[in-house]
Amino acid sequence: MSNARSVSRIALAAVLCGAPIVAQAEALTILAGNLPPMVDAHGKGREAEVITTVLERCGHSVTFKIEPFTRHWKSYAAGEGDGVATVPMGMDLPGGQSGSYIQYQNGVSSLSARNDNFAALDNLQGHSVIAFMGASQIIPGLADATSGFSKYQEIADQIGQSRMIFAGRVDAVIGDGMIFAEYNAQLQANSQDLRFDPHQDVSFQAIFAPSDYAMNFRSDAITADFNRCYGDAMADGTLDAINKKWVEKYRDTLGTQYLNY
Repeated sequence: MSNARSVSRIALAAVLCGAPIVAQAEALTILAGNLPPMVDAHGKGREAEVITTVLERCGHSVTFKIEPFTRHWKSYAAGEGDGVATVPMGMDLPGGQSGSYIQYQNGVSSLSARNDNFAALDNLQGHSVIAFMGASQIIPGLADATSGFSKYQEIADQIGQSRMIFAGRVDAVIGDGMIFAEYNAQLQANSQDLRFDPHQDVSFQAIFAPSDYAMNFRSDAITADFNRCYGDAMADGTLDAINKKWVEKYRDTLGTQYLNY
């Protein structure tokens, strides 16, 4: 009997017996967007660590292929990779979609010295605001509120947002607090030629609900593996420890506002 036929019969028997089908260990290529500190150009970061931890628990190995954020979805749709990361829930992509495995926490960041109270979206009225590209289509309520801002702009350059807040060119930045904090740290590490002080204290207020993201895999068996091993890693506290570790790295900016960590 051929190997393929043996595997097929084992899978059929598992279905008939009501047992879960577990994928054979595989070396997986995962497409991910370059969005530090979630996933950086070297395939490291908070989100990369969660994905790797979950899949390795199921016996799989992971290699990341890093592309500009959003382009990684297009590459996966075109047939590249075994799976793709940071997929909005319900997004139409090939293969099976996992449950939510990572949350981003969008909010409002501003210079602490200004003492602005941006604890609600309405508090931004009359202020100049900058956000990540597509924010008004992603964050509930934002599109309706922007007409009341004195100025509103969306840019793809995340480190540019940090430059603008430290230079006093905008009053507030809307986006994920951890991503904002990482780019602040990058400016602080290379501050010698800057015309502004990137060491100014900033505050983050999580005024929006967390955003959930899923994985998509071409193999249904891998999708099932990921969901199962994610549940195990949540139950024993492994993933909670990873998230807390990364939040702690940016505690000075995030305070206690990031996903309640």
